[in-house]
Amino acid sequence: MIKEISSTVKIRFSDCDPIGHLNNVKYLEYMLNAREDHVEDFYGFTYEQYLKKTGCTWIAIQNEIAYLKEVKANTKVIISSKTIEMTDRVSKVEILMKSEDQKTINAVLWITVIYFNMKTRQSEALPENEKEFFEKYLVTVDEKEFKDRVLHFRKHNKAINGN
Repeated sequence: MIKEISSTVKIRFSDCDPIGHLNNVKYLEYMLNAREDHVEDFYGFTYEQYLKKTGCTWIAIQNEIAYLKEVKANTKVIISSKTIEMTDRVSKVEILMKSEDQKTINAVLWITVIYFNMKTRQSEALPENEKEFFEKYLVTVDEKEFKDRVLHFRKHNKAINGN
């Protein structure tokens, strides 16, 4: 069973700063768009469909991002996503932007989301059958704190790139 979902994206020149590096805000756009595609392609629904069906959705309550290596215009990157933490109400997703050969980690994003009922305007517990469905895709990472995960990837990049 695939637990970490990946897709390839080309970095557009128009999304880069004057020196040809991907603009910091655009990292978020690329990563969030990839996650939305991953949910549709691998879990079989869109957030819009889910909201219409259940009246509930996931609301981002925290984003943590680290930019580890610049990404240049007109290059291809691999964006992967996986759920790394899950409780009845709160989940955490890790999204990585990697070089096309997947050796270098360009950025890491942790998104903490809360399961939210749009009708009551309150958080609620994820229904048990859906929790069981998503738990199948849960991936355990050794680092439980974002700063430790970032350090792990910085060490990885240094070992791979020798700098």
